[in-house]
Amino acid sequence: MILEYDKHEQLQKNRKLTYKLRSRLIENFTTFPNNVTKIMTKELKHSDEFIKSLAEKYPTPFYLYDEKTLREHARLFNKAFAWNAGYKEYFAVKANPNPEILKILKSENLGFDCSSLAELNICERLGFVGEDIMFTSNDTPSAEYVKAKNLNAIINLDDITDIYVLEKCAGLPEVICFRWNPGLSVKVSSVIGNPVEAKYGLTTRQLVEAYRIAKAKGVKRFGLHTMIASNLLDEQFFLTTAKSLFDMTALIKKETGIEISFINMGGGFGVAYKPDQKTIDLIKLGQMIQAGYTEFNKVEPNLQIRLLTEAGRLVAAEAGVLVTRVIHRKDTYRAYIGVDASMANLMRPGMYGAYHHITVVSESGKKSNATQEVDVVGSLCENCDKFAVNRVLPTINIGDLLVIHDAGAHGYAMGFQYNGKLRCAELLLEESGNVRMIRRAETFDDYIATLNVNEW
Repeated sequence: MILEYDKHEQLQKNRKLTYKLRSRLIENFTTFPNNVTKIMTKELKHSDEFIKSLAEKYPTPFYLYDEKTLREHARLFNKAFAWNAGYKEYFAVKANPNPEILKILKSENLGFDCSSLAELNICERLGFVGEDIMFTSNDTPSAEYVKAKNLNAIINLDDITDIYVLEKCAGLPEVICFRWNPGLSVKVSSVIGNPVEAKYGLTTRQLVEAYRIAKAKGVKRFGLHTMIASNLLDEQFFLTTAKSLFDMTALIKKETGIEISFINMGGGFGVAYKPDQKTIDLIKLGQMIQAGYTEFNKVEPNLQIRLLTEAGRLVAAEAGVLVTRVIHRKDTYRAYIGVDASMANLMRPGMYGAYHHITVVSESGKKSNATQEVDVVGSLCENCDKFAVNRVLPTINIGDLLVIHDAGAHGYAMGFQYNGKLRCAELLLEESGNVRMIRRAETFDDYIATLNVNEW
């Protein structure tokens, strides 16, 4: 690893010479006009000079996270639901499992929603145990239930048959939660889809029966969970979801005699990826749900329920960017801007067609009013390896840096190694202004570490 970074200074010199040559060649073959239309802009938290200084020190691509933003977002959740005694936000570890990120969020009194054995192990190593962890999984191997039970985590079951699986492999704990799939007939999320077609959760009939069974088997405390949204910006949708959960607790009490101790409203709170969007107003949503809860308590005064959330995106997305460098330009039927990152670093645009805003940081420092419509692409052998399609951007030169916004959640975490691509470094901008590397970039030795190389 040290050798790779020692070579970086010489590589930077070679890079600049190569880019000058490529730029001169490209000028002779570029046929696409500039000045297409007005650019959509979005504020970047960091100055161009700061981004360029990091790119001189650390090889691109790399992720950069902002501690201040992470803390602000964590505090926003605690403020929005402070009216509910016992409220807790369980950060979805899947969104960004870097331990340094998790330690920051733990210091802001967040819990952690885990969905795999690896995520449970990370939390255990960081000293997170007990009801600071909620384990929400599906199609779950027995070993993962055993681990969750040993950590005394809140176990959230996805299927009625999981009661028996958990009982056999680990024994039933005193507290159990069930994931409810309300089976709505409308498609509420392009990612999760129509709940009727989603693989997650129990039907209403199964849910009531599951509580009966668990109670008969000695479970003492119960929770209710649902998650049917992904990146929705409409506060009304989440109010409707909360009210449906309140109503379900009343039904469960009527049918089984069980008083639900806590409701996990899930996540899916939307982030404004596009400049013309507005991130969900969490304070407003908290007030709306408080009013709904007050109305519910008039009908069910004896049900005092803790509220939980399990957001990942709204906590971390806006706290992270992916910095990549332009290494190629190609003009055929379209204008293509090639960068040294790929879909292996940030999967969302290629997998979902998701929009991530891009800011151009000119290597020369010169600002241009000229624009061009381009596709921003990586080098994977897949045509979906694109960060932007038909995007109007300022004129881009080889050697420029592109900053891809809102990549702090479901960014690095969804990375992969297809085509032998090595995962990049992760950097943290601390509140003090210091920047430190919290995960180094992978090397070829990492890539082959699990192979029997001595037999080659």
